Amino acid sequence: MLLTVKHTTRYIFADQVTHGLQRLRLKPKSTHGQEVVEWNMTLAGAAPQASYEDQHMNHVDLVSIEPGVPEVVVTCEGTVRTVDNNGVVGPNFGLMPLWCFLRPTKLTRPGTKVRQLLAGIEADRTDMLGYLHTLCRVIGEQVEYVPGTTDAHTTAEQALAAGKGVCQDHAHIFIAAGRMLDVPMRYVGGYLRMDDRVEQEAGHGWAEAHVPGLGWVGFDVSNAICPDERYIRVATGCDYSEAAPVTGIAMGAGETRLDVHLSVDENRVGMQQQQSGSGGTQAQGG
Repeated sequence: MLLTVKHTTRYIFADQVTHGLQRLRLKPKSTHGQEVVEWNMTLAGAAPQASYEDQHMNHVDLVSIEPGVPEVVVTCEGTVRTVDNNGVVGPNFGLMPLWCFLRPTKLTRPGTKVRQLLAGIEADRTDMLGYLHTLCRVIGEQVEYVPGTTDAHTTAEQALAAGKGVCQDHAHIFIAAGRMLDVPMRYVGGYLRMDDRVEQEAGHGWAEAHVPGLGWVGFDVSNAICPDERYIRVATGCDYSEAAPVTGIAMGAGETRLDVHLSVDENRVGMQQQQSGSGGTQAQGG
């Protein structure tokens, strides 16, 4: 599938910024299951300072906010070719050993609610892949998807206790529970082409578990599926805080308002042109 993305993030400041730096994790990388055909980022009110790969091998752009600007606008546009690998990403590569993904974080530290969740699941833990599918389903049943009820600082325990949250909360609960089973877990931030709309209010988040014999396997609790060709992986981390699209500081900004516009759609024309030029046919996902 050929997917096109346009993602505009606007930060509007109440006061004049005296100094500011932002880390942008907004550029996907070509990896197992996806190929970045084209990706461009433009800045207004900020200037690029450096680009690097972080500890999770995410592409990071460090930008400085121009003093005195009323707002910063970051616009990303691109095209990514994806295939359906049944959620399987593959072996662990990079700087982070698997044991790093077993450590609890502030957002994923398990407590009474996560322990009760696991105690109530009747499934064979010797079949870890099957057990994780059951865990995914149970979390979705116990935590209703309700936008606006949580924020970026809500923990897995808090969302599970409230019984409602968003994709980030679903992923954090899944991660917290999986680590209690000694399964390496990580958070994934990216994009999802929805079946019923093009315009969206935010990006998407899900989790990946490292399963023996398969490597990293994705689980989207909010949609009760493993990621397919509709998904674009952008950044990973031990939790959302390490994969957040934008983090940083803005000194003197006062109250800051965030405005996000996002569209994710299938580029059928581009795919047809590629097929015509190659004389081939599009492969079907397994």
